[in-house]
Amino acid sequence: MTRHRDFKRLVRARMARTGEPYTVARAAIEQQAPPSGTPSPGSADQTAYDAARRDQLRLVGRLFTDGRLAQIPAKRKTRAAALLEVLSRFEPGRIYTEAQVNEILLSVHEDFAYLRRELVNYRYLERADGRYRVVEQVPTRAPIERQEIPDWEAFWLPAFLEGRAGAESVAGPLGGSAVR
Repeated sequence: MTRHRDFKRLVRARMARTGEPYTVARAAIEQQAPPSGTPSPGSADQTAYDAARRDQLRLVGRLFTDGRLAQIPAKRKTRAAALLEVLSRFEPGRIYTEAQVNEILLSVHEDFAYLRRELVNYRYLERADGRYRVVEQVPTRAPIERQEIPDWEAFWLPAFLEGRAGAESVAGPLGGSAVR
């Protein structure tokens, strides 16, 4: 049984809505594609969205000062949350040279090489022939990886990749913006 409270809330909301037992509701949710964009108010998805947003703000809100990362988090879940915020400085669909990526990342933290590697390792950026671009699809995560990824990824990343204006992030209000 999972210990993840937000996931349990999603499962229980589905159980209440459909009358399914826990294991059936859990399996159905695990097979669903992650929801994209902001859910409708009052829905179970809205509750999960709000919880994920609060968690994201809690994880990274204290890490950014004037759009810069004070330090790179050691904990993987917090680091992944910070990387989502850093990713908001890139434009989906645009090809970047390594120098352009370094310039964007240097505006976030002095260890731009580490951030660049982590963005590639977490599959937020793709690298080919010295060129970088934001991935086109949300990465498929193995169960062990899902433990280290904030829930916010499932809500924010699809909207960001589609270029929707509603793809809010903490870095934006804190001074982050893509280098054009």
